[in-house]
Amino acid sequence: MLTKANLKKQIEKLPDEFSIDELVERLILIEKIERGNKQSEAGQVISESDLDKEIDKWFK
Repeated sequence: MLTKANLKKQIEKLPDEFSIDELVERLILIEKIERGNKQSEAGQVISESDLDKEIDKWFK
């Protein structure tokens, strides 16, 4: 979940003019990164070899 402080920081990084779509895309990306970091910290990860096996399944 985004915090107000992080939201303010992300808005400051945008150019002076931007579309709502650009803002939403950036916020979704930041939320996904934060969620991934929390999952990693909680040990909710898979090994590289398991990832390779999953990717192989996708292309069969």
